[in-house]
Parts: sequence; structure tokens; C-alpha cells
Amino acid sequence: MRGVNPRLLPLLAAALLAPLVVSSCVTRPVAPVATVTHTADRVRVELGGQLFTEYLFQGGPRPYFYPVLAADGTQLNRDFPMKQDTAGEDTDHPHHRSLWFTHGNVNGFDFWAENAGAKQGKIVNDSVQASASGSTATIVSRNRWLGPNGAVQCTDATTVRLSAIPDGRQIDYEVTLQAPLDRPVVFGDTKEGAMAVRVAQWMTLPHTSGKKKVEALGSIVNAEGIRDGATWSKKSAWVDYHGPKDGRVYGIAMFDHPKNPRHPTWWHVRDYGLFAANPFGKHDFEKEFKNDPQAGALTLPAGGSVTFRWRLYFHLGDEKAAQVAAHFADYAAGK
Repeated sequence: MRGVNPRLLPLLAAALLAPLVVSSCVTRPVAPVATVTHTADRVRVELGGQLFTEYLFQGGPRPYFYPVLAADGTQLNRDFPMKQDTAGEDTDHPHHRSLWFTHGNVNGFDFWAENAGAKQGKIVNDSVQASASGSTATIVSRNRWLGPNGAVQCTDATTVRLSAIPDGRQIDYEVTLQAPLDRPVVFGDTKEGAMAVRVAQWMTLPHTSGKKKVEALGSIVNAEGIRDGATWSKKSAWVDYHGPKDGRVYGIAMFDHPKNPRHPTWWHVRDYGLFAANPFGKHDFEKEFKNDPQAGALTLPAGGSVTFRWRLYFHLGDEKAAQVAAHFADYAAGK
């Protein structure tokens, strides 16, 4: 440049480029910070100062997560039975408590239902630890599965990681089930299990509740492209349940980890809103085993254990817009 001291040219160039650098920094998204609040009966998880979910570990028949919110605060699960005055909600299956893990036949006792009488089991929490780092909260829970006489049928060690990700929210659920040291435990063959969500009413498909026809616009699709009611009982690496609300589509995808026993798992997923991965339901799900009621049973020897892992991805858009298949590929690759 004419009239400019050559020794000042580097300083002039830096000054001209500075606004571009600052602008680039300003537009980078800031990852929401995770925080946990641990009280006597629950752990509250917030992401970026906004509630994501609460883990309720006391006062119920088993630990569970309620409510579960999308990144914009939209509730993705049914209120009932935790709240019983939400207008328009179905009130079937009161044991469908938002987001939970359990099974309907453990040594012949029922930990899925809540009205099993002499066969009724209960999962009792022994300890909970909660922490947060960056955009991830971690809950470590230890529980005893008790029969109606108080005898321990098995125990579990559960680790749940709850995260904010660029495409939404994510829960990684890992549970290790262990038999008592002095006797085996049998996880019997039944469709009533195991890693489950009861989705919001508006996310369901058209269905009948009692004698009432319920109009809804939700969709179900699995990794093979099978849709809606036909997804029930099918084995698949993942299933996505989504529906529209207030002009946007929200979805929940559940991924079965490739190292899980019996991967890809069977799916106990219904048009009325139940959404469950079940590795134990072979007799109920496979027609050729309908006369073998223990075809899907899993027996752990005394002191033995088994670990299951699932990821739940809470997203905007349908399975294509949310790139559910790509997200599963990342999960399978350990990301």
C-alpha cells in the first residue's frame, strides 16, 4: 500500500482479520452443562439449566425416570399413573411408569405388573450415586429384586449416562443382573419386559383404549423398514417411535447394543404407546416356539451375571431426518 510503513503491514492485516475471527468464535454453539440434584427420593438431571428428567428411586414398585423432556422442553412420555389428571390421556396399564427397566418373570415372580398378588415382586433401591461432567450426568444405582416374602431373587448394578448431544438428548442405560451366591435365577420367557418407555399420548398411533377410538398421528419403524403394528415381535437392531406436536415432529429411538445377548432383540412395541426391547420373549414373539413356554428363558448360575446395554436417542424429525441409522452405527462403533 502506497504511503504505509512496510513494518506496519502485519499489524494492519491482523486488525482487518480480527472481526472475522471473533465472529467465528461467537457463532459456535455452547454445549449445555449437565447438573444433578440428589434428594432423598430422586435425582434431578438438568442440561443447560433445563430439566431433562428425574430418577425416582424411592416410593414406587421399582426405580424409573419421569418426566422425560426433549431439548425444547416438550414432554415425551405419558403422565399416567404418576399424574392422574392429564386431560385426554389413556389410563390403561398403570404399571407403565414413563421409562423403566424390569421383567415379568423372575423365578416365577412378576416385576412388570403391579397387581400380581402372590406372585408380585418389587425392586428395592439400596444406593444411588450421581455426578455430572461437561454435558453428561451419570447415575449409578444398586437394587435388590425381592419376591413377595422378601427373599432376594437377584440384584442389579445399573449405570445410566444422560447427555446433551448436538442432535438432541441421549440416555445410555447399562444394567448388570446378578444371581444370588447360593442359587440360580431364571428370567422366564414372557413378552412383559424389559427396557421400556410409555410414550406421550400424541406420539401414539390410532388405537382403541377400552371402547374408545383414539385418533393419533404417530409412527413406528424399525431398522429393516417395517412399520407400525407390524414391528411388534420382530427382531431388529433399533426401533424409532415418533409423532407430530405443535407443528414439529419428535421421536424416541431405542438401540440394542450389538454385544447384548440375543442381539438383535425382539420388540414389544404397541400402537397405544408401549415401547420396549425384550430379549426374553421368544415364546410369545416367535410362532414356531408357541408350544415351548421356556424357549426364551435365560438362567444365570449361582453368583453368575449378565449385562445388557441400550441407548435411547430423543430427537426432532422422523427416523430419516434424525439420521437414526447413522446414530445407531455410531453406537455400535462405541461412540
